[in-house]
Amino acid sequence: MNGTIVPDTITIRVPFRIVKRGGRKEMQLPDGAPQPRVTDNTLVKALARAFRWKRMLESGEFASITDLAQHEGMALSYMTRVLRLTLLAPEIVTSILDGKQGPEVTLARLTEPFPVEWGEQKDTLFGLRSSYF
Repeated sequence: MNGTIVPDTITIRVPFRIVKRGGRKEMQLPDGAPQPRVTDNTLVKALARAFRWKRMLESGEFASITDLAQHEGMALSYMTRVLRLTLLAPEIVTSILDGKQGPEVTLARLTEPFPVEWGEQKDTLFGLRSSYF
């Protein structure tokens, strides 16, 4: 050794806070910090269902959303809210599938009414931040 003293402990400070998201606790980093990609399996599953149901309706396999909801054993109101996810901008769908959607985008938020126009969706769901796209 060259005589360098090595301390027994090193303290590293990482600024973050714990927030609840969908009943789970998550670590939220400060603005500007690179956000880790975390795939929200609930959102991904809902997107998959929505596009599957849309395909089933468009193919004529089911004559109406009511028939499809009955076949799937789902409440009609839930199915119509989830089907609306097929109207999301492609960039938003991609960010969800890549786990880059951010903590403000949850299934509960996406099943609430949102604008049909893609640019307005980005502003409504993400504010002015476009770092997710």
